[in-house]
Amino acid sequence: MEELDVNVSSSEGFGIAEKIVLLTFISAVILMAILGNLLVMVAVCRDRQLRKIKTNYFIVSLAFADLLVSVLVMPFGAIELVQDNWIYGEMFCLVRTSLDVLLTTASILHLCCISLDRYYAICCQPLVYRNKMTPLRIAVMLGGCWVIPTFISFLPIMQGWNSIGIIDLIQQRQFNKASNSTYCIFMVNKPYAITCSVVAFYIPFFLMVLAYYRIYITAREHARQIQVLQRAGAPTDDRQHPPDQHSTHRMKTETKAAKTLCIIMGCFCLCWAPFFVTNIVDPFINYTVPGKLWTAFLWLGYINSGLNPFLYAFLNKSFRRAFLIILCCGDERYRRPSILGQTVPCSTTTINGSTHVLSGCSSVSKLLLLFCSRPAPV
Repeated sequence: MEELDVNVSSSEGFGIAEKIVLLTFISAVILMAILGNLLVMVAVCRDRQLRKIKTNYFIVSLAFADLLVSVLVMPFGAIELVQDNWIYGEMFCLVRTSLDVLLTTASILHLCCISLDRYYAICCQPLVYRNKMTPLRIAVMLGGCWVIPTFISFLPIMQGWNSIGIIDLIQQRQFNKASNSTYCIFMVNKPYAITCSVVAFYIPFFLMVLAYYRIYITAREHARQIQVLQRAGAPTDDRQHPPDQHSTHRMKTETKAAKTLCIIMGCFCLCWAPFFVTNIVDPFINYTVPGKLWTAFLWLGYINSGLNPFLYAFLNKSFRRAFLIILCCGDERYRRPSILGQTVPCSTTTINGSTHVLSGCSSVSKLLLLFCSRPAPV
């Protein structure tokens, strides 16, 4: 998000040892974000099964936004932080800050769209999901994720609406006469701080919490129904496989995807909540939040841009397989096995028209029953 009041003056600047540690850490974060998000985009582009899942269109767009953050925003912030000076001019400072607001806001809006997609897929009947998530609606939602942030980034920042009433304070903090340094200071007045934070974080956060809460309630209800059916599953003449295997497998895999996305959303909130809380509080306490605290909260948020790909790799089997195929140059050991050759229960399931092959039931699969989604109608 915007680099609000990150006034690293000489009085609170970093020493040589601190700069070396900072440079090493920041370089690792940037490299992790670039490589990880590129890997996600390449995986979806190369894997036909991943492309069939509608949610992955949002994931690719999210990865693209995070990739741009790591390429267009982080490096310049790192240079200013280490050099204790902004050398690119006032206009590029505004452009860089506008990109910061645009791209990080786009990230959370993508996560909001992903949560809504999962809500319709899991809590509604498949026919409802197909009617809601049409290609046109997905395109409109993706467009909104990129267009809406421009109204709180480039438009107000380039017009100077954020600095109304605090111009003197901004100019005072832009220059350090003692060290003859210039800083890319971006401070906001109270109206902009509230508007930007509500649009970029609080409203999407509320929608995501509501969507995942409904998913959790639906999961508990269907987990209870499955347990009832399993307890009453004694073989009879008119009941062959209680409950229906296909429905159970579908619920498990849909639920695992939802659980993964919940963790991704949780990590995002942990990374960005400190920043957005401070973002609203600071203007009401006369901009007294220390510069180093702003810097820490800002880079905590940036870390999220490199974190999502690793969450996909560890928590999503389809992505993990695709990553291994790319990193191992198409090694056949990681190819999706033939469905006809599978004899292990819980081996295949279909989600949104794509077939996924699982490795078999395990204790993890049993735990996933706690988060089961709505079964497909028989």
